[in-house]
Amino acid sequence: MAYVYSHEPSIDRSQRSLLKNQRSSLVWLTGLSGSGKSTIASALEKSLYDRGFHTYSLDGDNLRQGLCSDLGFDEIDRIENIRRVGEVAALMVDAGLIVIASFISPFERERQLVRRLFENGEFVEVYVSTSLAVCEQRDPKGLYRKARAGVIDQFTGISSPYEEPKDPDLTIDGEKIDPSTSASMIIEVLTRRGVLAR
Repeated sequence: MAYVYSHEPSIDRSQRSLLKNQRSSLVWLTGLSGSGKSTIASALEKSLYDRGFHTYSLDGDNLRQGLCSDLGFDEIDRIENIRRVGEVAALMVDAGLIVIASFISPFERERQLVRRLFENGEFVEVYVSTSLAVCEQRDPKGLYRKARAGVIDQFTGISSPYEEPKDPDLTIDGEKIDPSTSASMIIEVLTRRGVLAR
């Protein structure tokens, strides 16, 4: 690292955000598999897009097929997965985008490490609170059945813990609130923070 130096860009994030008429930020959705994170993220991005905002969505399954395809699911690899996602999201926020990230991100310390990559107010942690019983009932990918059968090791909620956020910016009841309403709730938070300046 002795030969690595920071290069200061000629254009900063505030200028890039100003060009897009928005304040760049990261919306981080966390919760169990099947809680509804990705569905809410899709509804949120569509709503922001329809309003003319510049967004990008980062999804756990998608990144596991490329950037993080070399990682497994033990605790060390999960930590590295979230570290990489945080760094990518930070670059995108620096580019002036509103980034929406949907990741189980089961460990509080890793979520806090990601938060520290951003300036005050740029990181919005959304906890999609859905009980394990409901997530298992939904089981859209059949992962819980495989975890219960011992086919998948280190599965969050079954053989690996999920640490609920201690102080999220917003908690959404994933059992009672539909994705469209959830997206509206997040937009209210972004509006109060001045992210959506229009």
